[in-house]
Amino acid sequence: MENIDLFKKMNSCLEDGVNLALATVVESRGSTPRGEGARMIVLPDGTLLGTVGGGCVEGTVKSAALEALLKTRQSRLVEITLTAGSDQEDGDVCGGTMRVLVEPVFP
Repeated sequence: MENIDLFKKMNSCLEDGVNLALATVVESRGSTPRGEGARMIVLPDGTLLGTVGGGCVEGTVKSAALEALLKTRQSRLVEITLTAGSDQEDGDVCGGTMRVLVEPVFP
């Protein structure tokens, strides 16, 4: 999903009174599934729109986004390491690192 389409969907959610979290890859080093600027929206029910990388990256970011959205109501920076030493059971080892900014957004 292109960022323009993603922002249209985000705007529609906010107009409908739906809280959401916006996740943005702000740093990418080495081999990662998505680069800087990739974005994803996480809705309160766990629905994902867009992508920041799939697999373990998406799961980590989704958990952080739901916590920021439903509990802390604060932005946070999530650091993800994709190396053979990190607990990658599903083969999502790319070898790089990512930082993803997770921001709760309220109408």
